[in-house]
Amino acid sequence: MAGIAAWGAYIPTFRLDRKTMGKAWDTPALPGERAVSAGDEDSLTMGVEAALAATAGRDLSDLDAVFFATTTSPYAEKQAAATIAAVLDRPSALTADVTGSLRAGTTALRQALDAIAAGSSRTALVVAADARPAEPSTATEQLFGDGAAAVLVSSDGASSVVAAAGVTEDFTGPWRRTADNYVRSFEPKLDTEYGYARSVRAAVTDALDRSGASADAVSRFVAYAPDPRTFASTAKKLGFTSEQARDPLFVTVGNLGTAHALVSLASALDDARPGDVLVLVGQGDGADALVLRAGDLIGNAKRRPNVADLIASKQMLPSYEGYLRFRRLLPSETSEPKSSTVQYWRDRRQALPFEGVRCTACGQTQFPANRACVECGALDKMEPVKLQKRGRVFTFTLDHLVGGEYLETPVPKVVVDLEGGGRVFFDMTDVDPSDVHIGMEIELTFRRLHDGAGFHNYYWKTRPPRLAAVGA
Repeated sequence: MAGIAAWGAYIPTFRLDRKTMGKAWDTPALPGERAVSAGDEDSLTMGVEAALAATAGRDLSDLDAVFFATTTSPYAEKQAAATIAAVLDRPSALTADVTGSLRAGTTALRQALDAIAAGSSRTALVVAADARPAEPSTATEQLFGDGAAAVLVSSDGASSVVAAAGVTEDFTGPWRRTADNYVRSFEPKLDTEYGYARSVRAAVTDALDRSGASADAVSRFVAYAPDPRTFASTAKKLGFTSEQARDPLFVTVGNLGTAHALVSLASALDDARPGDVLVLVGQGDGADALVLRAGDLIGNAKRRPNVADLIASKQMLPSYEGYLRFRRLLPSETSEPKSSTVQYWRDRRQALPFEGVRCTACGQTQFPANRACVECGALDKMEPVKLQKRGRVFTFTLDHLVGGEYLETPVPKVVVDLEGGGRVFFDMTDVDPSDVHIGMEIELTFRRLHDGAGFHNYYWKTRPPRLAAVGA
């Protein structure tokens, strides 16, 4: 059967201690901390980060499908998967957004597996990301976290899918209507016993029966669950031990919504050895269960940074107010930047797959694209070239005045010499301004610049490297 050839994850740099959240509202605090997406991040930018991690160093000429699973798409009417395909420079790929349910990630994975099995796609990319809104001062606000994961599916994956099964049930909980600001929840005990546990048990039992494996033969059980207690109790009823059902995410980054199951899978694959059997579960309006077996070459597919690295690579927000600013939950009177859908379309090759030009007369690489070479002056001697997404700071400034607003903490503006050529001007993010220096190593990150002209303007920024992307 088809399987997973590569995987990657993304967890935002910033964290908020749940004690800080409890103190802000004078309410009990859950243990641990949660991952917080910055003001220039959303489910699409996080999905792009995970997609780039999963496809790093690979030839994508056979990538025929891109699926994006989320309940928090930045658009109500515009396909986010098409943007991911554009960043990966795969305009011929079938693209689809899978949404409306917390099990959208595993549903998209099953669709990708079917596409490979049917021969309609050679490889398919499944991306899942979420940044779910939660009502302030609630336990849900403390529990929710932001993140993304991506898996590349092919017929010769490092981990094969042995069996898949699913059940569907129209069950109200949790939910969010179009006009709702926050996720709503059902009566907790009924939701746990009937909305979650029953559907998960049915799907897992069916999948294990189809695979011929027993619960004690499973190395890891990874699943979406509304909270750690529900996850542990359901796993126990299925016959899994606490070692089989360990989840590193709830305490360290939170409940990642649609992305939780695939981020947990990525973490399990990071640790998997040849022959290990994994059970993956997505839940929401029913459940999907997949049984996977790690192949002999699983070690060759592992990359850094892995999920453990991303959990460890963090910056703590000092206050709850900082969290509110990051999530844009505070009113702001900033002016709307000038923007143009026509210009954004015209520059799409530069803005999304990050394409520059190289002079065929002297070999100089430059960005943005110009007719005349900045080095030798040759006219119309340019060829398109993909620019690298790593480099070093050539020079920089710290700008307190951004978008007509004076900021106490300045924004670093950097000129970067990219590996392989090209000198480009960027904003810098996820960094203490006092740490920026000439010669500093950086990597590019896909972010939302602003919402000028009523649409999301995406482009690249720089940040300090989370970790070197090297083979594990």
